[in-house]
Amino acid sequence: MTKFLIRLVENRTDKENQRSAFASLSSVCGIICNILLCAVKFTVGALCSSVAITADAVNNLSDSAVNIVTLTGTKLSDKPDDREHPFGHGRIEYISVIIVAISIFIVSFELGKSSVEKIIHPVDVKYSAVYIAVISATVLVKLWMAYLNSRLYKITDNLNMKAVMQDSLNDSVATAATVVSLILSAVFHIKRIDGITGGFVSVFIFYSGVQILRQVVSPLLGEAPPKEITNKIESIICESDIVLGVHDLVIHSYGANKMLASADAEVDASADVFTIHDVIDAAEKRIENELGIEMCIHTDPVDKSDRERQRYKLIAQGVIKELNGAYSLHDFRLTESGGVKTAEFDLELPFDEDDSVKEELEKKLRALCPELNFNIICEHSYTE
Repeated sequence: MTKFLIRLVENRTDKENQRSAFASLSSVCGIICNILLCAVKFTVGALCSSVAITADAVNNLSDSAVNIVTLTGTKLSDKPDDREHPFGHGRIEYISVIIVAISIFIVSFELGKSSVEKIIHPVDVKYSAVYIAVISATVLVKLWMAYLNSRLYKITDNLNMKAVMQDSLNDSVATAATVVSLILSAVFHIKRIDGITGGFVSVFIFYSGVQILRQVVSPLLGEAPPKEITNKIESIICESDIVLGVHDLVIHSYGANKMLASADAEVDASADVFTIHDVIDAAEKRIENELGIEMCIHTDPVDKSDRERQRYKLIAQGVIKELNGAYSLHDFRLTESGGVKTAEFDLELPFDEDDSVKEELEKKLRALCPELNFNIICEHSYTE
């Protein structure tokens, strides 16, 4: 069934519109399944007087609204750039996920409140093998929805699909717990087990909302890009012998369909300026074609024939390596003013370290090169 639906979308939709089409597939399936599950659980919950089943039905009804939100969020995020939003609308997708998380919190609160009332004022739950069989069958439906959305998330990298997948798994656990409470209530005649189970389910649902919220807050705040992406960008830029190194790589994400990046590339100053331009321009275009990232590369010319600069740079690199192998330097410059020479460079530190190492580094360098002044600028990388 899952493969059939995915192939149906792929065969009937252009590649450019498939992401939106898959979001529609997820939402339509979710709306249909959740409304049917809600009707079944409401009926069973009313017949057996179970607050846990009734609350589970309300949860499914809210899930239908969530499916509409995710579809709307994906449609809006796919809108093209405009004058007011030159970087696109991709981050709307994150906002829709936040709405999903908030709806989960509301359901958790309402379920928790009903469960506490049921614990304080317990009511006998009417047991029936048919009720248990029907409710157990709804677990399989939710597991299928989780599987469908997991497949769609892998295809589209849409966080909404991941949120719906997690929500469906949570619903499966919640419904399974409700089935267990029905059996325990029937076998051991424990009146409060229904309310206790509902309370457990409400806590579980609340935790899932927190997990979903954590997944979307990180990209909204601006997280470091995956290491494989930064490595690929650096390897493409450094493919030419003219490029000697890359530093200060920064990647900005504006949603799944819009990423911008910038970097500094050290280039051989002896190369022809037009050749340098062609090499950098080719790298920018290749990065956009292969990775979908709009790239802007700034060039830093390096005079490879300056032996004095090269000697001092090697000394600085050796001292830095002795201090910590995780440190690195770039933009090493040797300037002279009024007969005083100054070595300037940027020292890149791990994020968990401050610039306290700067004083020790300068002390070691002055001992080796007393004829130089040192101007060291400490910074942290924007990548992992």
